[in-house]
Parts: sequence; structure tokens; C-alpha cells
Amino acid sequence: MKWGKRIGAAVVGMAAVLGVVVTPAQAVTAASLNAAPDISLANIKSHLNQLQTIANQNGGNRASGRSGYTASVSYVSQKLRDAGYNVTLQTCTSCAGSSQNIVAEWPQGDASQVIMLGAHLDSVSAGPGINDNGSGSASILEVALTLARENPTMAKRVRFGWWADEESGLKGSKFYVNSLPQAERTKIKTYLNFDMIGSDNWGYFVYDDVASVKAVFDEYFRTIGIQTEGDTEGDGRSDHASFKSAGIPVGGLATGAGYTKSAAQAQKWGGTAGRAFDSCYHRACDTTSNIPDTPVEKNSDAIGYALWKLAVGASTGPDFSLGLSPASGTVQAGQSATVTVNTTTTSGAAQAVSLSASGLPAGATATFNPASVQSGASSTLTIQTSADTPNGTSTITVTGDGTAVDRTAQYTLTVGNVSVRTFTNGTDYPIADYGTVNSPITSSATGTATSPVKVSITGTHTCSEDLRISLKAPDGSTYSVKPTGSLPCTELGTRNYSVPVTNEAASGTWTLVVYDAYSGDTGTLDSWTITV
Repeated sequence: MKWGKRIGAAVVGMAAVLGVVVTPAQAVTAASLNAAPDISLANIKSHLNQLQTIANQNGGNRASGRSGYTASVSYVSQKLRDAGYNVTLQTCTSCAGSSQNIVAEWPQGDASQVIMLGAHLDSVSAGPGINDNGSGSASILEVALTLARENPTMAKRVRFGWWADEESGLKGSKFYVNSLPQAERTKIKTYLNFDMIGSDNWGYFVYDDVASVKAVFDEYFRTIGIQTEGDTEGDGRSDHASFKSAGIPVGGLATGAGYTKSAAQAQKWGGTAGRAFDSCYHRACDTTSNIPDTPVEKNSDAIGYALWKLAVGASTGPDFSLGLSPASGTVQAGQSATVTVNTTTTSGAAQAVSLSASGLPAGATATFNPASVQSGASSTLTIQTSADTPNGTSTITVTGDGTAVDRTAQYTLTVGNVSVRTFTNGTDYPIADYGTVNSPITSSATGTATSPVKVSITGTHTCSEDLRISLKAPDGSTYSVKPTGSLPCTELGTRNYSVPVTNEAASGTWTLVVYDAYSGDTGTLDSWTITV
């Protein structure tokens, strides 16, 4: 991008005027703030054309729960997998038709510091939704693909999300955030949302929820001579609200929806005063012909600028990334799954990496060939189940123990009937002395629950031995998960249990009941998961 070079030159020129000596290294630092590559408008338009074609072939829309949305998920997720992303399709059980969210992570950078970008992928049923929100979805897709092609050194981990069912109450993003344990939520340092960035009578709106995040976008727009305004129309109405309510800092861009452009705004940005920013908002005419190039190009470059500034940087020492191919698999009890474990040296010299796996289902074992590699090499992981391994889905964590740093990656293993489903309640509940917590999960799985059901609990309590934990089935039957224990006290943390049940229907509301039987120690139930 030429504007990156202009700012570097401007810094040097201004320093000369002020009589300040700028070293070459300082000049490079100034320019490096703007080192993001150009985000290809042509490629974004290609994605938009594909989304239009999908809508045309599926009843004229891409609404959540319908075939057009499913085809959109397939298109976006395949592009990401081909580029090397770790892609998860998360079934949103509260969304129309149990539609899927797409979550894609670039396997480099500090996994404890995540910069997340998101956009809703669904349209309304009235039209194809090419601005609302094909524009945001296609733009962050091309930003993600550009990041993969450039493959810069990452200071932080980057994660992308495409959300289901935004149009019916932000359901996809709410489901994702609520499914995250508190420890995972705290890793997300910033969430950036992009909903409608190609309006035909556009403005340049920047979310003003967090001043420091807004400043990053404003910095870019100043370099190209564009004034911005804070976004008020989108407050609480798009997916950033799901993250904001969980205490995660948010930011983002928009070009306007149904609000009317004022005379002052028309003077500042052009366009027509007295007319809506998007004349086809939530209408059948929201097609590719409804999107002008200018706002899409400017906003997509602003997205790339923000991503590079927030997440790209030089590593402070030797580092490596860890990836799994494939990232999930299904076997019958007694069969094995084979996974390639790929390591890549991301900075510094190659280092020895010892491999291990945790979170295996009962009766399963994991072996690596070889068990230790130099970063840059690969190993083969074999997960062998036994005839007694229960049906269900497990998240297996593969850890690479390096000499300088450790890195992890996750593999989802389903044993037996693929209709077995895992459900999560991520709501925080305080655990008070002599208090009882009832945390419900509604399961949409069919058939009879597979016994034993698997329960995973994450929380804080300095004396977990005080806790009596039980599971209430949809028919009201209660099963003991954990009785109170004996001293000494231990922290609750994350605990996994197998709970035998008798002829219980898988569908319906399962409730985790946590009772603190003693005084002196309190805590929080952060989340729990059940596999039925």
C-alpha cells in the first residue's frame, strides 16, 4: 500500500521541521505501523458474487436454518481450510435449524492473547443479504486469506468468526460466547465486528465502545483523509454486543443501515442527504448491484490495518506453532483415529518439542510416532479406542512441550453414533456457603442418552471437597456426580466425570446441581458441558 510509505516519509519530514533527528530505525518503526498489505477488492467481489450465486440457487436468501446458509458455511469454511486455518464448525443449538458458526484460528502467535474478528454470515429471509452481511463476511474472509498468504510473524493469536442467526437476536454469537469457559473468554483481548460495510449511500462509522480500539481505525482513516463518526445505529444490534456483555473489549466498522443521512454527513462523505444509508436494507434488492466499490475497499483496508497493528509483530524469542490435520474424526469403539501433528518454527532457531495428549475418553490411548520432534517436523498421532470406550464426543488437547515455549492444539473425537452431541452452559454462577446452584442445559440430541453421560465442570472453589454435585435428567431423575469429600481442600479447576444413567431420553433439559455443604469457602461455577 502506498499510504504506508507516505506516513513513514511524513514522520521523517515533520521531525526535520521540528529539528529532531530521526534515525533510520525510527523511520522504519513509523512505517511498520502501516505495513499491512492491500486487501484485494477484486477477491472480495469474487466472494460476494459467490454468496449471490448461493442465494440465487437457494430460494433467493441465505437465512439461518436454510439451505442458502448451509452453502455459505461450506464455501467460507473450505476457503479457510485450504489456506491452513484450524476451522471449527460449531453447531448453535439455539439458532434456527441448529445452524453452524464458523470459527477459524491462524495457528501462530501467543494463544493467551487473542485478537478476534467477526461478522454474521446469515441474511434475512427477504433477500440475499449481500451488504447485510455479505460485505462484512467477504471482507474478513479476504483479510484472513491475506494473512495466510503473507504469513507474517505473529505477536498475538488471530481468530475469525462467522455467526449464524444474527438476524433473529444475535443467537450465533451469543451461543459462542456463552460456550466459552471464563478462562477462554479472558484470552480474547479485543473483538472486532464488521456488519454492513458496503452501503450504497455510505458513511464511515467506527464503533466507539472502547476509545483505544476506535483510535486504531481512526488512525487509518486519517491517513486517507476520511473523517469518521461514532456508530450509534448499531449499538446493541450486532454481534459485538454478545462479546461486550461478557466484558470483552469491542470495536468495529459500519457504513449505515436504515438511518437517514444528514446534510452535514452528505457534505462530509458525499451521497444523498435525506435518504437511508442503505436503500435496500433487509430487502430483496440487497444484491451485488447494491454494493459500490469505494466503501468496501476503504473499510477492508482499514480491517487489514487494524489486524496488522494489533496482532502482527516480532517475536521476542524462539517460537513454534502446532497444528493438527485433520482436526476432528469419528470412529466406532475399538477403532483408531490417525492425526498428523505439524510443527512450524515461527521465530528463532528450531527447538525440540515433546508431544503429549490429554482429555482422552475412557479406554482410549494416544501414541506419537515420533514422540519428540524438532520444530518444523511432523509426527503421527494414533488414538486407539477400546471396545469399552463410551459413545460420545471428546476434545483432546495435544501439547507440544518446547525448550522455550509450549503450544497446544485441539482434536475433536467422536466415538460411535454421530448424533451424540455435546452441549455447554457458559453462564457464571456464584457458589455461596450453604448455597445451591442450578445450571440448566437444553439438549436437542435424539434417542436415548448413552450411559455413562460425560460431564465436564470448570469453576473456582478453594475447597472443592465441600461441594456436593448432582445431575438432574429431563424426567427429573437425579444422579450423583460428586459427593462431598474429605480434607485436605483442593481447588475445583476443571474436572471430568462419567455419570451412569438409566434409560434417560437425550433430549430435554439437563440440570447440574451444585450444593456447598460447608462454610468458609466460596467460588464460581464458570461453565459445564454434557455429552449425551
